[in-house]
Amino acid sequence: MSILEPHLKGSLRPDFQWGYATAAAQTEGAWNVDGKGESIWDRLGHTPGITKDLSTADDATRAYDLYKEDVALMKSYGVRAYRFSIAWTRIVPLGGKDDPVNPKGIEFYNNLINELLGTGITPFVTLFHWDTPQTLEERYGGMLNKEKFTADFLRYARVCFEAFGDRVKNWITFNEPGVYSLAGYAAGVHAPRRSSNRDLNPEGDSSTEPFIVSHTELVAHAYCVKMYREEFKPTQKGIIMITLHGNNSEPWDAEDPLDVEAAQRAREFEIGWFGDPVYKTGDYPESMRAQLGDRLPRFTEEESKLVLGSSDFYGMNSYTTFYVRQKKTPPELTDHLGNVEKLDTNSKGVSRGVESDTYWLRTCSWGLRNLLNWIWNRYQVPIFMTENGTTAKGEHVEAPPPETVLNDTHRIEFFNGYLNALASAVKEDGVDIRSYFAWTFTDNWEWQAGYTDRFGVTWIDYKSPERKRYPKKSATVVRELFEHLIAK
Repeated sequence: MSILEPHLKGSLRPDFQWGYATAAAQTEGAWNVDGKGESIWDRLGHTPGITKDLSTADDATRAYDLYKEDVALMKSYGVRAYRFSIAWTRIVPLGGKDDPVNPKGIEFYNNLINELLGTGITPFVTLFHWDTPQTLEERYGGMLNKEKFTADFLRYARVCFEAFGDRVKNWITFNEPGVYSLAGYAAGVHAPRRSSNRDLNPEGDSSTEPFIVSHTELVAHAYCVKMYREEFKPTQKGIIMITLHGNNSEPWDAEDPLDVEAAQRAREFEIGWFGDPVYKTGDYPESMRAQLGDRLPRFTEEESKLVLGSSDFYGMNSYTTFYVRQKKTPPELTDHLGNVEKLDTNSKGVSRGVESDTYWLRTCSWGLRNLLNWIWNRYQVPIFMTENGTTAKGEHVEAPPPETVLNDTHRIEFFNGYLNALASAVKEDGVDIRSYFAWTFTDNWEWQAGYTDRFGVTWIDYKSPERKRYPKKSATVVRELFEHLIAK
């Protein structure tokens, strides 16, 4: 059941936007239908032995076919907004600036947007949620080529602004650019699967490529925002931002200055990496430059001016908290964390939180409040929380799922804690927060983990042709919490 704290009633602004977030590659399916081209995630899914459960997203949750059913279900959940991404290769199948546009792709997203607006749900649209066109990867190495990628991305974004901007007023350029870089080019487990680990990846350099790719993302984002503000915003009146990932870091030993410094550095490596160029200085944090030297690209003067201030709001994805400890050895070339060690308990044996069904994710609502304050104090930009959620143990069962699965107590406790922490940050700490999008609407294809991670407030029967949906109790609880927390 929802925990409605009396002192937090009405603490969120009346126009607070809340709902659920999804990504095209994880939900739509129809991977090669109606003219859609191949993305790097289509290629990865079809590479034998790569995903944890050997699955593909060929059908995913069939959101492409079932979007009307999904919108009706969201409406029954009481949401005000829905954050989804557009599949680049559904709009421009080959991806490039001179490649043809696919009218069927335009038609699908027009239909989805109109369906949402017709039921009173506000669309928040992400242009890039990790699904680079495979053709661009093959033509010039994708994001490793800043100039060519930026030109291709700007053309794709222009098509979207022209086709949908009369109705879409909330745009996100890139989702979690750092996760895309680290998982795809440092660890090499996500598409396009590049790293220095030759046992895992035939190509890549974990010491340089993640920073090159992230630089490309920041520059392409900034030019995209410039285009939108100059050519579309005057008539369309929308907002545009970037969404950054970032889990909270706390010192392993709060009384050790080295660990306190390590926690700050960890936040700068994870969050300041993108947040500082966009919201603070137009450049990377000094702690990153000190460790990485010339392996960290440098902005030209023009790029720095463009990047700084290039997001109307702070888009924030966050899930958990880690304790971090200063390493006793010098940083390795492949270190991307700030030479820290991540731990589940602190020096006094206190756990960072209750385990979920995902190894890295533990419930830590106080950590979210700390992080909201850190971001607000550092950047002083209103925050749109665009992802937050959890898996729960015991949800991998046969259909129909038993009541114990649909009454998803772990997820309910997670949302109770995190939403009350968010409201406390607003009411008691003065943090300006404008939205909350839970991850996620339905269980879906969780990238390299396949269907082994269930994050949804809706349980999916993957064995049924229609991907039958079963609402979980958490969907009701989230609605009750926001009815209590949002001012009338």
